[in-house]
Amino acid sequence: MKIPVFVSRPSPHLQAQQQFLSEFTNALTARGFDPITMGRESSYDFDAPLVGIRRLLTHCCGLVSVAFRRTWATDVVKFPLADISGLVEKRQGDVWFTSPYCQIEPAMAFQLGLPVLILKEEGVVAEGVLEKGVTGLYLPEFQLTDGRSFIDSSECRSLFDQWGSSVRSVYKRRGDPPKLFD
Repeated sequence: MKIPVFVSRPSPHLQAQQQFLSEFTNALTARGFDPITMGRESSYDFDAPLVGIRRLLTHCCGLVSVAFRRTWATDVVKFPLADISGLVEKRQGDVWFTSPYCQIEPAMAFQLGLPVLILKEEGVVAEGVLEKGVTGLYLPEFQLTDGRSFIDSSECRSLFDQWGSSVRSVYKRRGDPPKLFD
């Protein structure tokens, strides 16, 4: 039996993103996982999206989030008109954002105690759960042009091994009866 894992990602808008996602989910399947997503092509839920996501997450033993580039901003201002000591307005141009669900779904999985693995497409703004170390596991960046070589790299295999071990542990513990004493 394959172990269910939730795959959080925005809907691809580029062929290269679709290709990466296909190769990535194939790699998950080859390692004994059953990738489940929320959306048209998988487990759509007609309840409020967060209810459907939680329902799927409680069925899963881990989450992997692929934070693809989604929204392009040519001019961003952080802390506009800041008037607190130590904070200054910061301007940045030509930045990428991902779907807010790449923040929401990993946070929900973390609150459920599920192992979380996040991959970020190069250039996506690193805030919230997309900051290195926030969920405890190394957060790699990938380039779509190197998709297959990234998935086959020793870096990615090591992450799969570490995260996968935690996912398998969750799967095993879910089948154990509760302990009334030690």
